[in-house]
Amino acid sequence: MSNTLTVSISGMTCGHCVSSVKEEIGAIAGVDSVDVDLNAGGVSTATITSVSPLSEATVSEAVAEAGYTLVSNNG
Repeated sequence: MSNTLTVSISGMTCGHCVSSVKEEIGAIAGVDSVDVDLNAGGVSTATITSVSPLSEATVSEAVAEAGYTLVSNNG
C-alpha cells in the first residue's frame, strides 16, 4: 500500500528548482515518486508517493536542503 502526501512549497521559479526539490525529497527513505506542479514565483505543489507515511518535519528538512520553504502540509 502506498501513501500520498501533498505539500505546498514557496520560492520555486524554474525547472531547476523542481529538479532540486525532487532530488532532495526523493532521497528520503521510502519515497517512490515526487511530482511537482510548478507555480513560478508563487506557491507550488508537490505530491509525494511513499511506501510508508512521511512526517512533515522530514519533508520540510528536505525542502529546506533544496533551498525552499514548506508552506503547508495538506496530507
